[in-house]
Amino acid sequence: MFFRHHGEIWKDFPQLSVGVLHVQGIQGASDVTDRVRSIWDSATRRLDGKPEGELAEIQAWRRAFATMGLKPTQYRCASESLLRRFRKDGSIPPLNPLVDICNAVSLLFAIPIAVFDVTKITGFLEVRYAAGSEIYTPFGGGDESPEKEEVVFADESGRAHSRRWTYRQSGYSAVFDSTREELIVCEALHETARIDVPRLVDTLKSHVASISSEPARSEVFSVPGGEFQL
Repeated sequence: MFFRHHGEIWKDFPQLSVGVLHVQGIQGASDVTDRVRSIWDSATRRLDGKPEGELAEIQAWRRAFATMGLKPTQYRCASESLLRRFRKDGSIPPLNPLVDICNAVSLLFAIPIAVFDVTKITGFLEVRYAAGSEIYTPFGGGDESPEKEEVVFADESGRAHSRRWTYRQSGYSAVFDSTREELIVCEALHETARIDVPRLVDTLKSHVASISSEPARSEVFSVPGGEFQL
C-alpha cells in the first residue's frame, strides 16, 4: 500500500508540502486530557487573539479553495473549522486519544491533519481530481459521489475518503478507539510550509509516542513524485 499526490495536484499546487505518518499500536483507552490541554495552551499563546482568517496558513488554503471554484467562507479547510470552533468554545470535544492529539496539533500549527483507518483503504490512497464516480460515505451515512474534478483522497476501489480536499473526511475510514493502524496526513500551502510541516510532524510524533506501543514512521514531501510506502 502507498500514499501519494497525483502529478496534476503537484502541477497545480507546486507550493504544497506534505507530512505523512504511519502509526500502529495506539492504546485506545489512553488519557490524553492533560497533554491536549497543554497543546491548546500553546495554540492560544501562538494565536494571541488573532482571527484565523489572518493566519498565513489559512489564507493559503482559502486561495486554493477559490482556485478550485469553492467559496472559501462556505467551504473551510479542516484546520480553519477547528480554529473557529476553538475560538468560540475554548475547547474541542474529545473523540479518541489519537484524533484528540491530531486536532490539538492542527490547532497549534493551523494546518489540516487527516487521520485514516488503514484497514478501510483498498490498495493505495491518492490525492487526485475526482472522476465523479467515486463513492463517499458521510459520517451521517447515505453514500454520495463527489463532483467531477473535485479534489479527493481516493483509493484503488474508487472510494473517496475525503471531499473537497481538506474540507471533510469520510465516516467510512474514521478512526475509533478500536482502530490499530492509522495513516496521518498533514498538508500545507503557505510560504513557510516547507519549514513548518517537518516541525509539525516532529511534534506529532513526540505526542503519539506517549500512546503507542510502536514508533511511528514518517516522511515529508515538498516536491512532485513523493510517495509513502506503508
